[in-house]
Amino acid sequence: MLVEPILDSMPAIKRGGRGHPRRRPLKLHADKGYDNPRVRRYLRRRGITARIARIGRDSSQRLGRHRWVVERTIGWLLSYKRLALRYDRTAMTITALARLAITLICARRLPKN
Repeated sequence: MLVEPILDSMPAIKRGGRGHPRRRPLKLHADKGYDNPRVRRYLRRRGITARIARIGRDSSQRLGRHRWVVERTIGWLLSYKRLALRYDRTAMTITALARLAITLICARRLPKN
C-alpha cells in the first residue's frame, strides 16, 4: 500500500525545453501484487496508465521486459553487505548508505578515459 505515498512524494520531472515540469509519471508497471481496485482507482484519478498484470488472467511474463531493470538495480544495491543485512535501523543511516551505494554504482558505470 505504499504506491500512493511514493507517487505523491515524487518531485517534479523536468523536461527539456518549455512548459511546466511533469508532476506524475505516464505509466506504472507492476506485478500481480499491485492488482487491487484501490491502486487502480488511485492511478486513474491521477491520470497514470496502469500496466498491472491481473491475478488469474494475465501472465507476468509480459512485464518481464521492464521488471528486470528494477530487480537488477536491487541486486546491485544488495551487493553492499551493510544494506543487505541492515545493521543500522535508522532511516537516516539507511538512506545515507543507499545514496552512497548508488553513487558508487554510477561511478563504476562511467566510461574510463
